[in-house]
Amino acid sequence: MRISEIFTSIQGETTYTGRLSTFIRLAGCNLRCSYCDTKYAYDSGVELSETEIMNEVSVVGVNLITITGGEPLLQEEVFHLTERLLNDGHKVLIETNGSLSIKDLDPRAVVVLDIKTPGSGMWEEMDASNMDFLKHGDEVKFVIVNRMDYEWARDFVKAGRLPRAGCKVLFSPAFGLLEPAGLASWMLQDRLNVIFNLQAHKYIFGPEKRGV
Repeated sequence: MRISEIFTSIQGETTYTGRLSTFIRLAGCNLRCSYCDTKYAYDSGVELSETEIMNEVSVVGVNLITITGGEPLLQEEVFHLTERLLNDGHKVLIETNGSLSIKDLDPRAVVVLDIKTPGSGMWEEMDASNMDFLKHGDEVKFVIVNRMDYEWARDFVKAGRLPRAGCKVLFSPAFGLLEPAGLASWMLQDRLNVIFNLQAHKYIFGPEKRGV
């Protein structure tokens, strides 16, 4: 697999925020979101075998594993890696941009699925069939760029398309583009039953620092 980086840090997004996690960031992405903060993962990376990856994870000794990107589902080897990590007793989160099918992922893994808003510039790339494969415990994330994005995401949720099968729905302000207080106030006004989610690692370590 082509790996951009492997590091251990604080999980900064999702409902697992605050827990220690080892991150396996796969290189390569098929989208170009307007607010992307991991452009370095588009083309960079080194080839590592599954065994080499497992060895690095084992040395660190952290149970929670986050597989991210780039877009991890572009590399078909990730499906077997996920299964092997789960069989080894790890809790596995898979962060995916929503453009590729999650159907064949091991059901024991927690899918963290982005639904791209119009502000991302990538809404038309979404695989709508993924709504049918979400399960209890999975998480759906909207990154909100502006008020228009918020209203679009709010209406998406209120239309009954989410939550599905007990999955959790998170709204996140795009870092540096939307003030967190603005998004929080809109949610309060609408009494929206979703989870407010900040990218905590950026507030802890700064927005430019890698490997944290």
